[in-house]
Order: sequence, then structure tokens, then C-alpha cells
Amino acid sequence: MRWSSLFIPTLRQEPAGAEAVSHRLLLRAGFIRQLAAGHYSLLPLAVRVRAKIIEVIREEMSEIGAQEFLLPAMHPAEIWRKSGRWDVMGEEMFRLMDRRGAELALGMTHEEIFTTVAGELRSYRDLPQLWYQFQTKFRDEPRPKSGLIRVREFTMKDSYSFDLDAAGLDRSFDLHHAAYRRIFARLGIPAIPVQASNGTMGGSDSVEFMCPCDAGEDIVVRCPNCGYAANMEKAVALLPDVDDGDGVDAELSRFATPGVRTIDDLDREFGVTADRQIKTLVYVADGELVLVLLRGDHALIEQKLIDALGAIAIRPAHAEEIHSALGANPGSLGAVGVTDLPVIADESLRHRRGMTTGANADGFHLSGVDVGRDIVVGRWADLRQIAAGETCLTCGDELELIRTVEVGHIFKLGYKFTETLGVSVLGPDGQLVAPIMGSYGIGVERALAAIVECHHDDDGIVWPASVAPFAVAIVPAGTDEAVTEAAERIYGELRRAGVEVVLDDRAERPGVKFRDVELVGIPLRVTVGARGLAQGTVELTDRTTRETRVIRVEDVLASVLP
Repeated sequence: MRWSSLFIPTLRQEPAGAEAVSHRLLLRAGFIRQLAAGHYSLLPLAVRVRAKIIEVIREEMSEIGAQEFLLPAMHPAEIWRKSGRWDVMGEEMFRLMDRRGAELALGMTHEEIFTTVAGELRSYRDLPQLWYQFQTKFRDEPRPKSGLIRVREFTMKDSYSFDLDAAGLDRSFDLHHAAYRRIFARLGIPAIPVQASNGTMGGSDSVEFMCPCDAGEDIVVRCPNCGYAANMEKAVALLPDVDDGDGVDAELSRFATPGVRTIDDLDREFGVTADRQIKTLVYVADGELVLVLLRGDHALIEQKLIDALGAIAIRPAHAEEIHSALGANPGSLGAVGVTDLPVIADESLRHRRGMTTGANADGFHLSGVDVGRDIVVGRWADLRQIAAGETCLTCGDELELIRTVEVGHIFKLGYKFTETLGVSVLGPDGQLVAPIMGSYGIGVERALAAIVECHHDDDGIVWPASVAPFAVAIVPAGTDEAVTEAAERIYGELRRAGVEVVLDDRAERPGVKFRDVELVGIPLRVTVGARGLAQGTVELTDRTTRETRVIRVEDVLASVLP
């Protein structure tokens, strides 16, 4: 390709509003342009990189025996209703109606649709099946940000396994786990496999592949010693033993706390530290009020609450709902004496005594609370957010927190969709049995952005050779006829050898060309200059190491081949 005929609209100035490194550099280097919030046009260079990412994924999917499909992106509402997820998906699902009044959705994911295809399976001899596709997904993301990292329209590689039994699912899951590790290694993404929640998908054995990234919104809890790693929604840590001291035999006592509305207020005005307070939250889980108790210095992870309750949807209760149920406003709430509402408590409160909580009367609190004696806890669970420096359950070392972006997710779906949608096969014993499923996803454009987040410097993108838009850029440094002819000869030789090469034939100064090649991130640059040609040499610059070496013109092909 010739640079003069390519559409590469590079920018000299930093684009306004682009905070993430990948967002900024992909805009500056002419890879993407924003159409609307969360919607991006991929320009020719991005299309080349995207195609290479897809090919790496495709090769590894083929390696484990997966077959490629392409299923519709627009789905009839009835299949989502049948699976029970039409209402669960809420406002994130794009919904529309056709001219005949039929309700439709733009696919967020394809579990339901692949399961309908699996209805063609007839016998256990047809199993296992590993199916995948590359398809556009649509999610009405309320806060699209960071360029390609959080968008409303994107390409997903989603694959699904269908097996006869749990042992078969274990094998399919392990095959995908290994394939994902190879994929991310080939793409140059340092992905960390971490324990995760399945969320609305259900199932078990959920693993997210997380890329360390300053622009990420997910926090991973990791032990640098033993390798334990989990998403904050799943992470656990060792709870240190607590000596309640004088609180052991304390009697329950009510005291006035006028003006106290928060944990900090009670600490500041009455000297009750946050770790000795019981925080009472009121949530609505699947339409029912529930009291959630945590230690005052701990934060709730809502996904942990969802998982503990087995709820489909939760939300904080409204002020009027709270007052109607407990007779008080937030700031004075507690669970002492409450018997008509379910109570779920964090494990950090188990066996605690001498604690302080709201009295369910505005402006009053209770001291001397013995959780086991004074509160009817219906369920105990790990609900809290883990903090850096807490102790690893596995090895006892200190845990660290890493900001990340999710680039892949695999989990075991179980029988949720095959049973709900009525898919069964004839088993070895002649009885009908529902296949067991797994689900496995990779966000293609997000992976592209993650590569840039991990591979860049002050001058631009530093693409790994496996996904770079071109392998080599030839830059004539001057307009001498000899320079032009030599550049053309080298260009032709590399093209005939199958090397992806671009010739920068623009009528620009060498410095402009060098800056664009560095900004775009092409791994190798061959600089052809009059002085070097006089000696029969050119310069070969490695974009990653920034090293330049002088080589003979006849050695260019051998020097750039992998």
C-alpha cells in the first residue's frame, strides 16, 4: 500500500475529552472516529488490526474444535420472554417494534439464539458441540466512556458449548480457558484470569480475563505471593479476630443522637468508631424489602448481595418505603427487634458484641448491641468490599488491588437455557436429557483498545507484530531519483515476498513521515537516504526498542522477515 492513497487522518493536537490512553492515541493515529456517544467508526487501519485480532481468535477456536456460526443480531422478544430474561435485562437492552407490531430486541448476547439452533441436536452421539461467532452486540450503556472500552455497539466473539454431562462441560471449559490464555498471549495482552460472579447469566465457575489498565473500571483483588485473584464482586479475605473487650457483657441501651445522619457523624459527635457501628441498608430484592447489615467501616458490593440472595434484581429502597417499614429515616435505622423483614448480615458481624446501631427512631441509637442476642439474622454472607492490605485466605500474604478492564469471560451456564427452551437429546440409556452449556466471550474492539493501553509510548502506539496494521513502513528520506527508485525496489521486493508493507510516498519532510509512522505504531521502519545508498545501505528502526541499525540494501527482506 502507498501512504498517499490511504485514509489515515492523523492529528497533531491531543483530542479534547479523550482521557484513556487508547482513546486518545486511536483518535490521533487515525484509527477511529466517534459518530455518537458509545458509537465509533473504525477507519481502515483499525479494520486491519481488528481483522488480525479476529484471525488469532479464530485460529485458537479452530484449534479446540469449535465451529463458526453467524446468527442474527435482531431477536424476537418471545424467545427472551421464554428464557425469562426479557425483563431482567432492563434498560440496557435496545428494544424496538416492527411494522406489524412485533416486539424485537437488538442482541446483547446470544445464549437464547444458539440454544434454539441446538434444538436440532438429536442424540448424545451429536455431543459435544463447540460453537462460536463474531457478531455485533448492542447495549444501551448509560455512561459510555474511554473510547472503545465502554461502548454501546461492539463486536463480540461469543462461543457456547453443549455437553452431555458435567464432566463434558468441565472439559469444554478447560479447553476454552487454555485457548483464551493463548489468545491473549498472542495479542500481547497481559490478561489475568480471576474468579468472578456470573451476574444475570447464572451458572457457576465464572472466570474473567482482566487486563491491568488505568482506564479500567473493574478492581481485581490479587495476592502477589500465591496468585489468588478475584474480581471485587467475588473477592474474599481473611477476617481478623476482634476482641470486643468491655463490650462482652454490655446491656442494650438507647441514647439520643440528635442531628446524626451518617457513620462519620456518630464517630465525630459520640466517639463511636466506624468499626464498632452496624450499618443498616434497606434494599428491595425481587420486589421484597430486606435489611442488609455491614460493619460501619465496610462498603457493600451489590453483586455479592444479589448472589447471596439468589435475586434477579435489586435496588436501594426509596425513602418512603423505608419509613413505612421501619418508622425512621436513613441515619437512625437498625435491625434490633425487627422480625417482620428478612435480615442478611455480613460475616464481619458474626459474634460481635458491644456494637452500636440505629434505634429505628429518628435521632436515637442503641449501644451494647449483641448481634447474636439482639438481632434475628436470617442469612450470613460475605457482602463487603475488600481493601488493599487485607490478608489472603490462601497463603496469609497481603492482598493488592489492581485497576483493570475485562477482555474475556468464561463460565458454566449449566441447564438454565436448554431446560427453559426445551432442548433435549436422546441419552445412552434411551431417555431424553438436556445438554449442559458453557458460555465464553471476548470483546474484539475492547481487546484492540487493551492492546494500545499496554503497548504505547510518548510518541504513539507500539503494536505487537501479531496485530500491527502493517509490518514495515518504507520511508524515503529525500526526493532524489536514486532514493525514490531504491525505495520502490525494496517496496516491490517485500510485497512479492508477502510482507505487509506501506511505502510513505507523500511529499512531506522526513520528520513528518517519521512522526506518523511512530504514531501509527508500525513495528519496523526502513529509511532510505542518499547518504546510505551511496554506501549500499539503509537504516532499519525497531519501533519497540527504538534501536536503529544500518543494513545492506540486499539484506532488507531477510532482516524484516520474522
